[in-house]
Amino acid sequence: MKAVQITTLDGPTALEVNELPSPQPGDDQVLIRVRAAGVAFPEVLQSRGLYQMKPDLPFTPGAEIAGDVISAPAGSGFAPGDRVAALCLLGGFAEEAVAPLDTTFKLPDTISYEQGASIIFNYGTAYFALVERGHLVEGESVLVQGAAGGIGTAAIQVAKAFGAGRVIAVTSTPEKGAVALEAGADEFVLADGFKDAVADQGGVDIVVDPVGGDRFTDSLRCLKDDGRLLVIGFTAGEIPTVKVNRLLLNNIAVVGVGWGAYVLKRPGHIATEWAAMVPHLESGALQPVVGPAFPLEEASQALLTLDERRATGKVLLVP
Repeated sequence: MKAVQITTLDGPTALEVNELPSPQPGDDQVLIRVRAAGVAFPEVLQSRGLYQMKPDLPFTPGAEIAGDVISAPAGSGFAPGDRVAALCLLGGFAEEAVAPLDTTFKLPDTISYEQGASIIFNYGTAYFALVERGHLVEGESVLVQGAAGGIGTAAIQVAKAFGAGRVIAVTSTPEKGAVALEAGADEFVLADGFKDAVADQGGVDIVVDPVGGDRFTDSLRCLKDDGRLLVIGFTAGEIPTVKVNRLLLNNIAVVGVGWGAYVLKRPGHIATEWAAMVPHLESGALQPVVGPAFPLEEASQALLTLDERRATGKVLLVP
């Protein structure tokens, strides 16, 4: 089979596509014909050796896939040909991959392979952030930074599906604002000057922030009393700091959202999140926004699209 490999830690442009043996599933694993693989920022970091997961070289990256079951253990509930989404953590950038039974899920008929490869990471993170960590209350207002990206579009839809009254998107360009509106945001404001635009509306209850950098302090200033800023990541590159007196004086909170670190220590937790989202996937309330798709041979371009912040929606590889 063809597979993408990281053979050196020289960044996205150093990825290779090689012929490898098909993976052999263990007793608790499903073998999947990969139809689409999600590309996420951790793979960009892995290509430089900067992610906390550091497999020995060479290795095949790719944590999130969708495809068809080739084989599964007897009694697992899966049969050859079943359409599934799965979290495999590694090995997904290939024509075939293995995934644990407890992180493999049947896809609703309404969800395409490309959308299926866009759910577990982004929508799991958004659900964990807003519902489990942010304690979203029906009718609350939500501001989403980086709202045209994979996490951003997922956060917009999860917020709306689970009761948010108003969702405001923050984007760097009007074109990205249009993507956020299509994903379900009620309005968008441009990153340049977003604080004043939001303050004029009385502020928000929750900020979803996968960006960090110099937007962070202004995001804090957007919060109402009892507001929560959900820290998901730092795609801007700079890790911001906070003066805690601002939290005290304004009765607001900064909440860490480390989805992977949390769920991987708790077997079955991803399945609980998936079950909570399935009705909204089936109803169409959650409709993953699919971004650019690349063949395996262009995996470097897929990672660079993320690295250079050119992505809207979920970036994919399609073997």
